[in-house]
Amino acid sequence: MGFLASIFTWWNGAGLTTRLMTRRHGREVGRDELGNIYYQHRRDLNRRWVIYHGANDASRTPPGWSTWLRGQIDDVPDKALPPRRPFEKPAVANLTGTGETYRPSGSLSRAGQRPAATGDYQAWTPD
Repeated sequence: MGFLASIFTWWNGAGLTTRLMTRRHGREVGRDELGNIYYQHRRDLNRRWVIYHGANDASRTPPGWSTWLRGQIDDVPDKALPPRRPFEKPAVANLTGTGETYRPSGSLSRAGQRPAATGDYQAWTPD
């Protein structure tokens, strides 16, 4: 991303002000598997932020780091949380608006036949 784009856009990555604040006041505490970098203020340990790798999208923050950002745990997730269990799936970003959005059969954006109503619905009427 170019210098001019970093001044005028906030949705394509960290803006100029965030970069300056991070350089001056931030201390890197960790990185996640998606390439996001997490920072903590050097003096005020309750101030925490993330520099996203790619588009600014909060759904791209893994659950452990999300809890750290919100101050629910004091230490970084690798030290404060138990390891991931084998049955847990990895976190997935919100896919709304992308080509991978879930579209059931019969929806307007996907071909197919909509399933017939089962007849078990009964409309509510007030007394």
